Amino acid sequence: MAKELKKGDKVEWDTSQGKTHGEVVKKQTSRTQIKSHTVAASRDNPQYIVKSAKSGKEAAHKPEELRKR
Repeated sequence: MAKELKKGDKVEWDTSQGKTHGEVVKKQTSRTQIKSHTVAASRDNPQYIVKSAKSGKEAAHKPEELRKR
């Protein structure tokens, strides 16, 4: 993973169906909800909200799961 991702960066990640890609929406540093899922992000444990290029849906991913394209 890149050391620091920013809004608009193109990234890819692995899913159960294979690799997919999308764009970073924002860095999340506090707890939040995406649909019915709680994202347990914090300043010490940030996550990135990404939008899938295939489905258009947003999801949270840990930094180590993302690779810059």
